[in-house]
Amino acid sequence: MKPLEIDADITRASTPPSQLYHDATEYSRQREGIFTRSWQVAGDASVLKAPGRVVPFTLLPGCLDEPLVLTRDQEGAAHCLSNVCTHRGALVVEGEGHLNTLRCRYHGRRFGLDGCFQHMPEFDGVHGFPSAADDLPRLPLQQLGPLLFTSLSPLMPFDAWVAPVLARVGWLPLVGFRFDADSSRDYLMDCHWALYTENYLEEFHIPYVHGKSLSGKLDYEAYRTELYEWCSVQIGPARGDEPAFELPAGHPDAAARIAGWYFWLFPNLMLNFYPWGLSVNIVKPLGPERTRVSFLTYVYDESLRGAGAGGDLHRVEMEDEEVVESVQRGVRSRLYDRGRYSPRRETGTHHFHGLLARVLNGPAA
Repeated sequence: MKPLEIDADITRASTPPSQLYHDATEYSRQREGIFTRSWQVAGDASVLKAPGRVVPFTLLPGCLDEPLVLTRDQEGAAHCLSNVCTHRGALVVEGEGHLNTLRCRYHGRRFGLDGCFQHMPEFDGVHGFPSAADDLPRLPLQQLGPLLFTSLSPLMPFDAWVAPVLARVGWLPLVGFRFDADSSRDYLMDCHWALYTENYLEEFHIPYVHGKSLSGKLDYEAYRTELYEWCSVQIGPARGDEPAFELPAGHPDAAARIAGWYFWLFPNLMLNFYPWGLSVNIVKPLGPERTRVSFLTYVYDESLRGAGAGGDLHRVEMEDEEVVESVQRGVRSRLYDRGRYSPRRETGTHHFHGLLARVLNGPAA
């Protein structure tokens, strides 16, 4: 596969070739080279409260489709384990509940809630049994606010990945944010996952695509993007008297009235903070030209819902979806291959493309 080349100098760089957005082989390379090595949301921390709790789930459905299970053992420790029996590959836990041990119903192999092998009937005389290979593989499990995260093989330490987020919003009571199922939903669209991500990351389209919605809430001239190694944040100052955060003394943005912070964490997580709370976007690839975006809503101050930059997220999403699907049709053109960047308004997109090249071209890709 030809290396992806993105010039580090945005004034000289061209965007990725159009093949990246629709070629099936290229999509497979992204799935295995990027998503198997990324931190992904494993669930809401509230589902794992009591000792003995077990919650099976699928990691990044439609893309990785990895069967995993969250557990909390009797000592109170939380775990993320493979949900595939180390004997013959059956699923171990097939429904959430409370258990003392994990037992595969196929042949009776039993594990502790920490994944350690405990017992297997009719295995007398098997040489070298049991061994560490008979334990359920254990994955890292981390928490940011109300969300749990895991990874099959993380590219970066979790603390480094989330550090830019905590530097700006760590003063908020994130663990206490309340999940709102009624305003959380999935959006399905006919586009490549990276096109949706690029649109989120660039400032350029705001007055054109969101001229009658988001643009009227934000001060576009003062709007800016800051870049970090595995993350970027778009800082959205409020226009006029639109709702804004009451920031603590010494905050990096204390001199401005901030309507929203828009964090992107490589490769597919968006954390959008508003005075009322948090909107989480998880971009889930389903194929070269099909994507699901899960919107999860966490409320901090109900009285501010419906106002400001985060007041009508469904309309903003419909505007984004329409234009991104148009781009997907366009990048299939035989007459289009690569574009250029605005050095002022597309730094986030250029940064994203640079990370794609870094990961896909790397020795472990």
